[in-house]
Parts: sequence; structure tokens; C-alpha cells
Amino acid sequence: MSSSASADDAPEPSTAASPSTAARSPWRARPEAAADIPAVRRINLAAFETAEEADLVDALRRDRSAWLPGLSYVADAPDGTPAAHALLTRCHVDDVPAVALAPCAVLPAHQKSGAGSAVIRALLDAARAAGERTALVLGHPPYYPRFGFAPAASRFGILPPQPWPDEAFLALSLDGSTPPRGTVRYATPFGID
Repeated sequence: MSSSASADDAPEPSTAASPSTAARSPWRARPEAAADIPAVRRINLAAFETAEEADLVDALRRDRSAWLPGLSYVADAPDGTPAAHALLTRCHVDDVPAVALAPCAVLPAHQKSGAGSAVIRALLDAARAAGERTALVLGHPPYYPRFGFAPAASRFGILPPQPWPDEAFLALSLDGSTPPRGTVRYATPFGID
């Protein structure tokens, strides 16, 4: 599985954005529209060293059992151009539905500007509103705790499908309930058995 770490993984202030802080943000996060699909691919191609993540987004988009309408988000730069992308797709903890955050990407010119955080926060809020209960991510340990993610195995008893470091495989309860225990099963396009 490719890293789902955001291309915006430089440390930012760890405090959650208050409404007044969010109002000052130059980033407008919103659900991806059909017209954004080419821009989403460009963002992922620019943010990562290979086309693997861009190809993964395309494959997940085609997988009806993985794709969750309304849970692919972009963050627009002040000029209205999509500059960041984050995606949640269906996964399972044993047989309990959950969502996987991957990939997350920011155009290099906008990295370390808060674009990644803005799109992830908006996407997680959308998942909460959609009734999702648990989100998982394999990513950079210093980055994802600012959104409430914590080590999945040691804190929640959620096991990765492969031997990933506890500090990099993270979980978040989206509704305040205790996440299910078990082993994660990702969608087929991730290529993890």
C-alpha cells in the first residue's frame, strides 16, 4: 500500500480551527465535482514521486464497493484552483464498515500552507455527517494526531493487514463511540491481501 501521508505533512499548529480561525483560512474545502477529476489527478501526480497514488484514486473511483459519493474533497486556492485533495473510501474492521483516509495530496507550491489540514478537516466532518463511525490512516505519525487520530493497534485493538508500525497506523472515532476491534480489510485497489 502506498503511503497515505499528506503531501502537506510539515507541522502546523496543533490546535483545532475555531470558527474565527476557519473564517480566516484562505482555503475553501468542498466535495469534489466531476469537473475536478483531472485536477485531482494532477494534484496527486505532482505531490508524489510516482503515479501510484494518482492511479489508486482512479482505481478507487471505479470500485463501487469502495467509492463513497461525497467523500472525495478538494481545497481550492484563493484563485479557485484545486490545490489539495483527500479521499475516504470504504474499508472494514473485520466485518464492520469503516473508512480509509488515502491518499491525501497537496500541490508542491501550496504545501505547508494549511491546504492539507483544511481538506482533511472538511472531509472528516463530511464523514461524520454521513454517519461514518471510524476512520483509519497509514501515515506520518507527527501529522495525523492533530485531527484526533491515535495508534490503532495499541489504543483500539485495530490490527493492520500487514506488519505496519503502531505509530504510523492510526484510527479515529468519528462519532465518539469505541471503534470496533479486529483486522482491517482494505478495498481491492489498494492491493493488500
